[in-house]
Amino acid sequence: MLVAEVVMAGTGTRRWWAAGAMVVAVFAVTLDVTVLTVALPTLAGALKASESQLQWFVTAYTLALVAGMLPAGLLGDRYGRKAVMSGGLLLFVVGSLGCALAPGPEVFIAARVALGLAGAALIVMVLSIITVLFDEAERPRAIGIWGAANFIGLPLGPIIGGWMLSHVWWGWIFLVNVPVALLGLIAVLTLVPESRSARPPGIDVVGILLSSAGLVALMYGVVEAGNDGWGSSSAVMPVVGGLVVIAGFALWERRLTAKPDGQPLIDLSLFRSRSFTWGVLLTAFGIFGLFGVLFGLPQYFQAIMGVDPQGSGLRLLPAVGGLIVGAVTADRVTARIGAKLTVAIGFAVVVAGSVVGATMTAASGDGFIAGWTFVVGLGGGLGFATAASAALVELSADRSGVGAALLQAVVKLGPAFGASFLGSVLNSTYQAQVAVSGLPASAAAAVKASVFGGLAVAQQTGSAELLASVKTAFVAGMDDAVRITAGVALIAIVLALLFLPARARSARPAATSQPATGPLTAG
Repeated sequence: MLVAEVVMAGTGTRRWWAAGAMVVAVFAVTLDVTVLTVALPTLAGALKASESQLQWFVTAYTLALVAGMLPAGLLGDRYGRKAVMSGGLLLFVVGSLGCALAPGPEVFIAARVALGLAGAALIVMVLSIITVLFDEAERPRAIGIWGAANFIGLPLGPIIGGWMLSHVWWGWIFLVNVPVALLGLIAVLTLVPESRSARPPGIDVVGILLSSAGLVALMYGVVEAGNDGWGSSSAVMPVVGGLVVIAGFALWERRLTAKPDGQPLIDLSLFRSRSFTWGVLLTAFGIFGLFGVLFGLPQYFQAIMGVDPQGSGLRLLPAVGGLIVGAVTADRVTARIGAKLTVAIGFAVVVAGSVVGATMTAASGDGFIAGWTFVVGLGGGLGFATAASAALVELSADRSGVGAALLQAVVKLGPAFGASFLGSVLNSTYQAQVAVSGLPASAAAAVKASVFGGLAVAQQTGSAELLASVKTAFVAGMDDAVRITAGVALIAIVLALLFLPARARSARPAATSQPATGPLTAG
């Protein structure tokens, strides 16, 4: 096997410039998702879209993102990670232009699918390239930077999108992605070295189809559960079907692995490693909790505090700031006390912040909320970056693409499950506690449908009692959701202490990755 050493210039400064270039690409993806959330009312009028079509504006992107991850990882290992990432950036430009210039809902949905596929290529290749470029000691910091880029778009999307929708044509919220993606493309072409597997993997067509179909069905069911509840057939059937297909995928991969000449899509031997298996699962736990909190907070800010989407985005900055601080310092903590204790401490901080957050009332001020959300973000970033690094340390550069894709596929289910499950908890508490006695049936149904429906009815009727009940019931639901977050974090602490190795073993050498042309060097 031809071996090439991955060497970056001098003290490694250029490696970090390369990481910065990839962060630009990740930021463009996350910004696009959150910008859309504030643009839906405008798009409904501009594109004459129905409620169902508006839902598909979001869902089409999510499903394409999940479906494209494992194929993107395989293509990167086989044909070159830099090439796949560059292609993803170009497709992101095309999809952004398609969204801005779409004449109707159908074209817009097609453009959102293109953006989802592009996003899959970008976020998978970033982790794959990080695995190749950085050793075990540096990887947590690189992952921390990647994690920060993933989350910083959450508050900036509503802030930037809200301003644009108020001052310029709505298409600019997508056109702004074009220069960002092109800048990322130039940086990637200039700074990121090409690498591919020295033993190009085969194309496991059956594995690709089964994995993509199973993940899409599972994600669709979770999304529907968030809309219609976990007991609805629209949620249960896709979830069950997705799990069955994923089980079939696992059996197929096991069959290929047993063959002397088999080339499975997934290296099943990875799951023999406690570091990889529990690193992936604990990363998903961290994402679940963080997105569960971030799902409820914007509603609290807008419904209870009465701020606009821009104000809501600004008030998310402490949580994201805490996450960035935790993620970018995780490597220093891990170097001192090891991955097991770092992850456990990170989730313990999440518990502490969540316990305080669960005491919120309708009268809670900005300072109180900023304090506890910063603490939750800090702990989440610390645990998230360390767990992800523990998983990635097990990946050889030969299969870093598919391995990173597997991690991302599991992680991307975390936000959907977090928003859906904790959203159900919030809604159940709200509906159980809001007082609708004495209201006409139609008004009572509107109140129970959502907090915003309750506020509208209270305003129409001029009822101060109903207004107070709506706000109190919603905050009670929010507090219950935050308590669940604390419970999930407690479980994660136990799992980390029981199963995560104290210190991940040395990473498989990045030197097993085949360069595109000659030795893979820069500088």
